[in-house]
Amino acid sequence: MTIAELQAEILRLKRETDACILAHSYQAREIIEVADVAGDSFALSKAAAQRAEAHVLLCGVRFMAEGVKLLSPEKRVTLVNPQAGCPMAEQMDKAAIEAVRQRFPEYTVVAYINTTAELKTVCDVCVTSSSAVEIVKKLPGNKILFIPDCNLGAWVQRMVPEKEIKLLQGGCPIHAAVTVAETKAARAAHPEALLLVHPECQPAVTALADYVGSTAGIMRYAKASPAREFIIGTEGSIAEHLQYDCPEKRFYPLTKHLVCQNMKLTTLPEVLLALQGQAGEEIRLDEETLRAARRCLNRMVELGG
Repeated sequence: MTIAELQAEILRLKRETDACILAHSYQAREIIEVADVAGDSFALSKAAAQRAEAHVLLCGVRFMAEGVKLLSPEKRVTLVNPQAGCPMAEQMDKAAIEAVRQRFPEYTVVAYINTTAELKTVCDVCVTSSSAVEIVKKLPGNKILFIPDCNLGAWVQRMVPEKEIKLLQGGCPIHAAVTVAETKAARAAHPEALLLVHPECQPAVTALADYVGSTAGIMRYAKASPAREFIIGTEGSIAEHLQYDCPEKRFYPLTKHLVCQNMKLTTLPEVLLALQGQAGEEIRLDEETLRAARRCLNRMVELGG
């Protein structure tokens, strides 16, 4: 089947089976085109909760599918490719953070949304890359343990100097691998371009940026800016999506190495197979995990996340 034929069959079958398709922004263009909603991880979870369909297919990675299940426990949630994980979300486990909490009981534990449902059960509040600064500012205590991404945590510390933020060594290996040398080389190659960078990159890299923000923030900034050229310092698919959406502008990946292989595991044929019940994994969370992890998410929503 051609891409167009696959897409047509997916669109037909999802209507017949009362299913909706959610795709993270790092998915391939042909998947984005058949998705009912595309966006950042927490935006997908919120969108799923507002939709009427009983079955949700998540094109992304496991922690995102868990997030959908947390906010829509009554729905059947399928992770299209069960092997699609997130190295950052899997870096820290519940036992390790419980041990840290015992050592630093006076600290509020702030968990990046890129964490497992199990880990969220022992954290106080979740944040996204776009809401982290605002939420940390609003927290009543001044002592914060930020997990797992130390680069995002360092960015928050820079924006909220009045708080004492303790960081653990962790983060996105793809964003963290971007070097200052690569960033300066991209600047030299495209001197007229604005540099837009994700806060999961190293502080030395974000310090060179014209704009630092979440994936959705980067896309909004690029679309609204009167500038004509941009260097995109996040997963390479974002430069591609922006080029489709804004053909009058030019978008350059900061480096060819900014590719999330876990996101690339999901393919268009797999989406069709998942709709047919021949692929994917249904996400199941026990009642205690649902309750405890949702508390962490609800606190984020209360604080404006």
